[in-house]
Amino acid sequence: MNNKDNNVNTNFNKNENDNQLQNVEELGQVNVPEFESNIFTLPIIGEIEGHGELPQGRKSTKYEHVIPQLLAVEQNPKYEGLLLIINTVGGDVEAGLALSELISSMKTPSVSLVIGGGHSIGVPLSVSTNYSFIAPTASMTVHPIRTSGLVIAVSQSFEYFQKMQERILSFVEKNSKMTKESFLELMLNTGELANDMGSILIGEKAVELGLINEVGGLSEALDKINSLIEANKEPEKPKESKE
Repeated sequence: MNNKDNNVNTNFNKNENDNQLQNVEELGQVNVPEFESNIFTLPIIGEIEGHGELPQGRKSTKYEHVIPQLLAVEQNPKYEGLLLIINTVGGDVEAGLALSELISSMKTPSVSLVIGGGHSIGVPLSVSTNYSFIAPTASMTVHPIRTSGLVIAVSQSFEYFQKMQERILSFVEKNSKMTKESFLELMLNTGELANDMGSILIGEKAVELGLINEVGGLSEALDKINSLIEANKEPEKPKESKE
């Protein structure tokens, strides 16, 4: 074997080692399965970051990173479906609602799966897809909107909160089986959370109330998104002419 062959093998081994090191650093494992999927998986984790940057060391989903991904899914023919994996504590209300509106307006078939928790503004995100699942032990916290920082003690501030809350109520009613009244009742519940108002819905309870479509896991979510993709491929039947 000549020096040229030795250099090629050395470079190949170096690249392979670099890739393995990167996998360990980013994903905690050496061998990452490679599979070209027609389903785009979008995780919503940690806290949803909006116009303000969160402190270092806190896991977050940056909405300015998610928006171009949604645009790519809607335009790229390679992706035929969107799977939203949700495990979030909530976060910026306007950023979360903006993402929810974008997802609900997409033509690409979409399914959400709540694992761990889909709290606060994670609720509108959970119902923004065509169909929603929640893991049996996952939970969702529903509560009135809140703010941090300076608040001016005038009636206009309260009216602003009411308008913001109305936007959430309207979105949830439009994208789930719950009414505004029943969702607001969950928000204003005073007998469940310590030192706070709201309700905690776990697994089946979220389905019983009509917030989520079905209790299930990854397998059920994949089956559903594939069925929606197939239905989306079916040609539309020609409309009958009116005589």
